[in-house]
Amino acid sequence: MNQCATSVPNHCPTQARAGVAIDASLNPSMYARMFPELPSFQADEQFLHALGRGGGLCDCGDVDDSPSSLGDTAAGWPIFGQFVAHDITADRSILRSHTQTAELRNARSPQLNLECLYGDGPTGHPFLYRRDDPAKFLLGLDEADLQRNSEGIAIISDPRNDSHMLMSQLHLAMLKAHNAFVDEARLAGVANDRVFEEAARQMRCHYQWIVLNEFLPTLVGRSLADEVLREGPQWFRSSHGAFIPLEFADAAYRYGHSQIRHRYQLNLHSDPIPLFPDLLGFREVPRQRTVDWRLFFDAPGSTSAQRSKKIDGKLVRALIKLPVAVTGECEIEDYHSLAVRDLQRGQGVGLPSGEAVARHIGIAPLNAEQVGLAPMGWRGETPLWYYVLREADVCTGGHRLGPVGGLIVAEVLIALIDADATSFRRSHEEWRPRKRLTELLAP
Repeated sequence: MNQCATSVPNHCPTQARAGVAIDASLNPSMYARMFPELPSFQADEQFLHALGRGGGLCDCGDVDDSPSSLGDTAAGWPIFGQFVAHDITADRSILRSHTQTAELRNARSPQLNLECLYGDGPTGHPFLYRRDDPAKFLLGLDEADLQRNSEGIAIISDPRNDSHMLMSQLHLAMLKAHNAFVDEARLAGVANDRVFEEAARQMRCHYQWIVLNEFLPTLVGRSLADEVLREGPQWFRSSHGAFIPLEFADAAYRYGHSQIRHRYQLNLHSDPIPLFPDLLGFREVPRQRTVDWRLFFDAPGSTSAQRSKKIDGKLVRALIKLPVAVTGECEIEDYHSLAVRDLQRGQGVGLPSGEAVARHIGIAPLNAEQVGLAPMGWRGETPLWYYVLREADVCTGGHRLGPVGGLIVAEVLIALIDADATSFRRSHEEWRPRKRLTELLAP
């Protein structure tokens, strides 16, 4: 089958597909392999560092954003994708050359339930909510920023959502969306002791709908998203409860690192600026850097928002040279590169090569010329994370994920929602949204 086939089904040949049912011994706090039968990829660490460090193939240098380097995806979607990642995964293990995956623990429940937003609710985390109205989130000064402590650190359920200002502003917009649902519930006559619950239900249902019907088709293509929604995941089946596969968390879902632009215009009164160091988080957001989300997401019938960078295997310099405030002090200079961290993380948890996954699901792998590692003298197969990025470039021109990366992401996100008895697809199948993402984030 063609390695870049896009017709339905575009991710597997016509022969029978064998889904991997989740082992009953797994629990939701664990990470495990989606394809445990595949051998782990192995390469010399020097090769991984050479590929990912400044000046390597993953470094796109200081060239400014240009039409040729940009995809057709609105610039806000990779930021939204990061928000989703923080909602379902939180691996706090340190970066190692080799990691005992059985010891890894996910500090998030593998559900798209906005745990990163709500925490333990008004009773468990009262500091997130207003004293005079516990159904609503407490916001910062003039509701232009998150509430912060005396050192400028955001007081939120997940501190990673304060790592840069685009994330903290998106988190703020989601808090405001919940508060708006509280107002709507009261206008509809919902009993006061049920207002928080109803607003949270509406927020979660809208969020899950947006993930499946706006975000996922943009990322993997409408045909693949519709096929997996219709037929269910064929390779990742959550028959014993959900967990996060390492092929997803440490490879395919790190696609967004290649979509980050060199510079962003935050609002109509600002000039474009880089993510780091200009938008570094863990500090107050100045008024002039508040985000107008109309510049990041297309309104229906419009494509006026900024575009993301193409998914092509290259990262902007701001991510190749991460500031110490993000990485902490590093004895190894290369660990300031997010590409090096992604590559080493994938090998450390024993991920298979991209070619191995492609063959396993019936896709013709990319050839050596398409992957492009030959100039480095590399004759082996490809780290899964880098393969997913190169596949996107070869198969879609960098506009969305290719068949291997798209299958992993689509099946996992859909499986997590379908394994959740409280999701709208399980408990409110007839439910339909009243708002798209652009309306949720409206000022």
